[in-house]
Amino acid sequence: MSISEAIPFLQTLRVSSSYFNISTVIAISVFFALLCACIIVGHLLEENRWFNESITSLLLGLASGGVVLLVTKGSSSHILVFSEELFFIYLLPPIIFNAGFQVKKKQFFHNFSIILMFGVLGTIISFCLVSAGTYLLFSKIGVTSLNVQDYLALGAIFSATDSVCTLQVLSQDETPFLYSVVFGEGVVNDATSIVLFNAVQSLDLSDVDAFTALRLLGTFLYLFFTSTILGIAVGLLSAYIIKTLYLGRHSTDREIAIMLIMAYLSYMLAELLSLSGILTVFLCGIVMSHYTWHNVTESSRITTKHAFATISFIAETFIFLYVGMDALDMDKWKSSKASVGTSLAVSASMLFLVLLGRAAFVYPLANLANCFKKRDREKTEFKQQFILWWAGLMRGAVTIALCYNQFASSESTSSLDCLLITCTIIVVLFSTVVFGSITKPLIEALLLRHAKPAVSDATDFASLEDLRILFLEEGDRPEQDPSQPAPRRSSLRLLMRYPTSTVHYFWRKFDDKFMRPVFGGRGFVPYVPGSPTGAQDVDENS
Repeated sequence: MSISEAIPFLQTLRVSSSYFNISTVIAISVFFALLCACIIVGHLLEENRWFNESITSLLLGLASGGVVLLVTKGSSSHILVFSEELFFIYLLPPIIFNAGFQVKKKQFFHNFSIILMFGVLGTIISFCLVSAGTYLLFSKIGVTSLNVQDYLALGAIFSATDSVCTLQVLSQDETPFLYSVVFGEGVVNDATSIVLFNAVQSLDLSDVDAFTALRLLGTFLYLFFTSTILGIAVGLLSAYIIKTLYLGRHSTDREIAIMLIMAYLSYMLAELLSLSGILTVFLCGIVMSHYTWHNVTESSRITTKHAFATISFIAETFIFLYVGMDALDMDKWKSSKASVGTSLAVSASMLFLVLLGRAAFVYPLANLANCFKKRDREKTEFKQQFILWWAGLMRGAVTIALCYNQFASSESTSSLDCLLITCTIIVVLFSTVVFGSITKPLIEALLLRHAKPAVSDATDFASLEDLRILFLEEGDRPEQDPSQPAPRRSSLRLLMRYPTSTVHYFWRKFDDKFMRPVFGGRGFVPYVPGSPTGAQDVDENS
């Protein structure tokens, strides 16, 4: 092709590509390059005592924001602007769904009582304490323009933990109890915090009376249970569709697509109905891993497990990079019009309330749970309680997104709104970088260096086979006529002695008799012409 022929071709190419905004292309290219850098640096620092991928992404975001700030001569640090819509609609759903899909169900439900206590009751305690604390402390600092809804919103915002740093340090093999509780509580806590935030937003708090707390509790319970039902229903529907239609016999792509789309649909339906999308998609993930995943072909099982984990990993890295870059938004810092002393006082007050609110429920609830455990090895030691307290001190993207939603959603953002946003960013950066960097050496010093040999979970609670024997075993009388039928052990007595295992036993009987024949699940092998028969069950956690 000659030069004279090439020029018109290039002009045509330029015209045909005119729908690309060059600044958007540059921003996305830079952001994807930074994502690659985060992954590579995170891999190189895998064994480092002080850094993990979360902190690496956050610091790279800060450094990138600083570079952009210098290039633009202080006018902007943005490559992409932080948007709570982007966060809640595109980034958070795959993270929460994968958390439910990959959860170790045996450990999760074995520790379900303490997870529920920490994730729901503990979050409510923290919510009340932070709300009351901000009202008392802010008035002494001189921040007095907030209304009741703002104080309650701050309670919900700073009750949302970010346990990613701790989970990257804890091992499911070395510390199964701690990992299960921190992981489970983190997801339930985020769901509860957002439900509380939505409940506060939906109530008219202009006229507060004695029934306001009851209305808030009623709204919370309605959102919590309806979100739970919706998540389970969508998960069961996906299992029934794939089991009934045998989508894999023609194309494995279709069954994977159905799982992806219906998982995301559960989240969007919850948001459409003003419910908790996080709780809905988390439970949808658990149901899909228990039923739907077993109904697809063996190749689809491998593909979905890795695909969901990869998408979640990229979204998490993207979020921390995003938050770090947004922290240097000079417009917000200038608009706050607050002195350095005021900003530090507000940030320190928030951080203090986070520490106090966490301690106010971890130690009392953990010791309360210990009262109902007979064997010492089942009780939560003080060192473990300290790790559980520490794991919930970090604040992350959920906190920032809720803060933006509350204080930056209006067209005209006041200086006080900007002050609260910037102070929230300070708390998130400090807690993630400082607390997060100390987490690994702290856990190693407290637990791993002096760890006792791991005891199998099977010794901590009765197995299903043990329960079957207990239900049929003979009475305690040493001399009993073998011709007489053995008295059956009382179900209530077993429930009191082995509550978790007994509930699990009855659930498995109900599941095997009524649920799996309809929705499939473990043991169900989809018939696909040409595929290997007798696909083995690789899920060891159901």
